[in-house]
Amino acid sequence: MTYLYLAVAIVAEVVATSALKASEEFTRLWPTLVVVVGYALSFYCLTLVLRTLPIGLTYAVWSGLGIVLLSISGIVLYRELPDLPAILGMGLIVIGVVIIKVFSRTVPG
Repeated sequence: MTYLYLAVAIVAEVVATSALKASEEFTRLWPTLVVVVGYALSFYCLTLVLRTLPIGLTYAVWSGLGIVLLSISGIVLYRELPDLPAILGMGLIVIGVVIIKVFSRTVPG
């Protein structure tokens, strides 16, 4: 269940952050509500994850995968194309998360 909460936290944060641009500095109601609800849900789910996983590991996975998914969101929603160094950097983030999950002893099975 911990990893489900972490996945929900990541997706909610990505949706909320994507809606920030659409909120036009909080001048549009619906995108602003998506931002508020998305961040609230994300942080609530993170509190549930922290019952089981260490805070450093949780934040590394949450922020790392959030960066990658948010970049994909930027490509799809706003036509913001990352350059090669950005893509390589995000690939390294994903590799880092995989290394933590596969090899770290701080991660419960």
